[in-house]
Amino acid sequence: MLEIHNICKSFRGVKVLETIHLHIEKSAIFGLAGPSGCGKSTLLRCIQGLETLDQGTVNCRGRIGFMFQDFQLFPHMTVLQNLTYAPDLKDKDKKAEHRRQAESLLRDLSIEFKGDAYPKALSGGQKQRVALARGLMANPDVLLCDEPTSGLDVSTTMDVVALLKSINKQFAVTIVIASHDLDFLTKISDRIALLKNGALAINIDPKQYADPVDFLKRYY
Repeated sequence: MLEIHNICKSFRGVKVLETIHLHIEKSAIFGLAGPSGCGKSTLLRCIQGLETLDQGTVNCRGRIGFMFQDFQLFPHMTVLQNLTYAPDLKDKDKKAEHRRQAESLLRDLSIEFKGDAYPKALSGGQKQRVALARGLMANPDVLLCDEPTSGLDVSTTMDVVALLKSINKQFAVTIVIASHDLDFLTKISDRIALLKNGALAINIDPKQYADPVDFLKRYY
């Protein structure tokens, strides 16, 4: 379970998030919608602790993983090295265990044949899967995904929908997704909160609407 209470955040006097309250159920897929600049990515970074809060609290029961919008894979490392780098730094005595975990995740994500490849040799969808695998290496209870379909075509986007749903079910991980792609969010999310000018505009269950995309667009 993830509780966000009264979060406020400003940069150089410009308010980016204003009094955000959210309750996200355990094992849910929760969408953060809104136009560019509305505060979606900043909210994810605040949840992860990458940004300090001006006000409010974030309460999370368990570990948090983060998947960045541009993947941020190390170009000079192979896929397996990208996955094991941080765990190996944390506990050098468990390198063999970390490699086995990484190989298992790559099999789960159907890219086990890419373990020795470098990021430049991967397609966008493959980089997406590697980034997800890296986020799962920490065995997170909550996985934060920032614009996971950015730059992907329709077919690959549908693959991401299926992949995230599979991860949610298989690992019982709570997933919070920030995206401007309303069609994607309504297909995958149990609930969607829409931010506008740093404030929470609405928080809905998309399944309760015949056309949730049209409904959300009214608040843009």
